[in-house]
Formats: sequence, C-alpha cells, structure tokens
Amino acid sequence: MIAEDGEHVAFLDRWPTLPGKVLVAPKQHVEHVVRDLDETAYMQLMLFVRRVALAMEQVFRTERTYLYSLGSQQGNAHLHWHVAGLPPGIPYERQQFHALMAEHGVINAPPEEMAAVAVRLREALALEP
Repeated sequence: MIAEDGEHVAFLDRWPTLPGKVLVAPKQHVEHVVRDLDETAYMQLMLFVRRVALAMEQVFRTERTYLYSLGSQQGNAHLHWHVAGLPPGIPYERQQFHALMAEHGVINAPPEEMAAVAVRLREALALEP
C-alpha cells in the first residue's frame, strides 16, 4: 500500500513493467471511468492520481509519466488507473505501449525491494501538499 484516503487507494503493481508502477483505485466499486463518477468524484480521483504520480516522479526521476485506465467487463471490471514512470534513456521504440506490455517482460523484484520502494513512495507522498 502506498497511499489511502477516505475514497481511494494506491498500491504497487504486482507485475510492474516499469520501476515503481502503481495502481490507483476508488474504494467504492466503480466500473466506468466517465459515466459512473460525477464530476466531483472524478476530480477527486484525478487529484489523488496526480499526487501519486508526483511522488513517483520524485522517487524515480522519470522522463515521462504514463497515466492510463484499462479494464474489461469480462475480466477486470473495477476502475483503476495505472501510474507508470518511464526511466530516462529508454529508446523510443521501447517507450509508450511497448514499455507497458507484460509480454515484453515484468520486473521480478524480491519482496524486500518492493517494500523499500513502497516506503520511498510513502515518504515522497508525505511531502506533497
């Protein structure tokens, strides 16, 4: 777990394709990113996503930050955002979708390394206003 407030949670991705990749989700079951949230709930979620992304950028000094929401009614119907930071120096042909696809490999970090990443992200979040 990286962050939590009354409405949202953020946690490390179990199968990250980029260092420090985080998932952010509303605590309430929501399936559709646009039509299931009123404007206020959507803006609160996006502000939470932004806070997490800023912390991730601070910890990993990313070249670019990817924010995206995927899912499927057949397999993963709960709304969630992916927050993935692209490290500097990745060749263009390995950026964007390529960098996000598990088919191109995932980071198999040991649990203690993932726990250390979580601590660093929580510390960075504590510095956010």
